[in-house]
Amino acid sequence: MAKAKSNTRRKKKVLVLVPFPMSGEHLEARREQSVKLDLGPDIEFHYRPTKWAGTNFVGPYDYALGDFTMLEAGLSAQDDGYDAVCIDTMSDSGVAALRAALDIPVIGPGRTTILTAMMLGDKFGMLVMWERWLGLYKKVMDELGVWHKYAGYQSIGVAPDRFSLLGGEEKVIFPKLLAAGKKLIEENGADVIILGSTSMHQAHGFLSENLPVPVISPGPLSYGIAQMLLNVGLKHSRKSYPQPVARSDHYIHTMLEAAAAEAKKGPKLVGAEGLKKKKK
Repeated sequence: MAKAKSNTRRKKKVLVLVPFPMSGEHLEARREQSVKLDLGPDIEFHYRPTKWAGTNFVGPYDYALGDFTMLEAGLSAQDDGYDAVCIDTMSDSGVAALRAALDIPVIGPGRTTILTAMMLGDKFGMLVMWERWLGLYKKVMDELGVWHKYAGYQSIGVAPDRFSLLGGEEKVIFPKLLAAGKKLIEENGADVIILGSTSMHQAHGFLSENLPVPVISPGPLSYGIAQMLLNVGLKHSRKSYPQPVARSDHYIHTMLEAAAAEAKKGPKLVGAEGLKKKKK
């Protein structure tokens, strides 16, 4: 007698790369992005922080560090059994390099949110915590060539907390974001709003309920795109992202492990004033 075919499907696993070393409640604040999202029982999300990182993403120096640290964190994703990788920063750090290295989909929220916003409306705007993030969006919009669809930005002028995110600051930050969101619609003419960081996800529900246009939370959107790509069997083009001639994974891991070990001994950071003194 023939055996009945099993209808059970293997659950898809997605690795979310967090751009800073963290654990405990700080990593839980990042995990909330998928916990609140109902994508069904056939997909699960695992979060992996980098071993080491720069201080923030505010310019080309930081972008280079971000690309390198996120590349290292995701190099083993395919061998570890993951079906896709999502990047937990609007800088899309490491996306291009990981697409070259991996045969599974790699999704960055920067491109994903901008292209989705263009499907939902005519002009999109960025709602941001502080102006020093603007280079992140410029970088992605330059690559996409979509400045004609950009309505501009509004900032609340508050430096972000990359670890606690918006936790505990809801009564102060949420009203400021709401006021800035209204300006983005009324003064800039945005008909779709993108939250300027995955670290702003805690404000998404409040803003969506109180603003009359779609509000996109970058992280959860990128998770939904990952699921869609897996469901329809699509991934990046090898013509755009050719594989390296040879892999240097061992050396990349060694460099980051050394950096992480040094960081445990205490920070060795030099600010702008320190650099000036060194030059003298």
